[in-house]
Amino acid sequence: MTRVLIADDQTLVRGGFRMILTKGGIEVVGEAANGLEAVAAARRLRPDVVLMDIRMPELDGLEATRRVLADRPSCRVVMLTTFDLDRYVYTALSAGASGFLLKDVTPEHLVASVRLVATGDALLSPSITRRLVERFARPGPEPTGVDELTPREREVLRLLGGGLSNAELAAHLHLSEATVKTHVARIFAKLGLRDRAQAVVFAYESGMVVPRGD
Repeated sequence: MTRVLIADDQTLVRGGFRMILTKGGIEVVGEAANGLEAVAAARRLRPDVVLMDIRMPELDGLEATRRVLADRPSCRVVMLTTFDLDRYVYTALSAGASGFLLKDVTPEHLVASVRLVATGDALLSPSITRRLVERFARPGPEPTGVDELTPREREVLRLLGGGLSNAELAAHLHLSEATVKTHVARIFAKLGLRDRAQAVVFAYESGMVVPRGD
């Protein structure tokens, strides 16, 4: 069963989410009312997924996300907010979050989203992520790990940065989907990436894909 930690400064939000997730067959292992509590609780309770509010006292959700993932890279974080702003979404992805949800999400979508992220997938579609990084990414020097990629893996990562699905990658490269999945898994392992959303951000920030701008 997926283990979830809920971090939000509003008691009613935490209680409502706990009820929804529990009814959906997901175990809520704890709650936190601020960012510092979230970091401590994640370390102590070792959840699979943290639902993290962006705006919290003591420590905001973005910095709390960085600390949680630095301590437990295998954990998945989904950001919660009432603000549907691109800047928040991109900053959350850069911090290592695997997804982003508005607090008025339907119960069914909340449960499905937690289950999706727990499997290691990204909650945001690659095309949405691409739009965000094209607006906000600033390419820098080639980061550590890229030189370990084979030429084929570099090409796959570049295409991932363009938002292509596995099926589209397979068609473009004239490979089977199984082979593409193997390449993607190896890229993630070599670069320490958690999901496709992170891969898109990495591809842009490493300069493999050049943002078109607004």
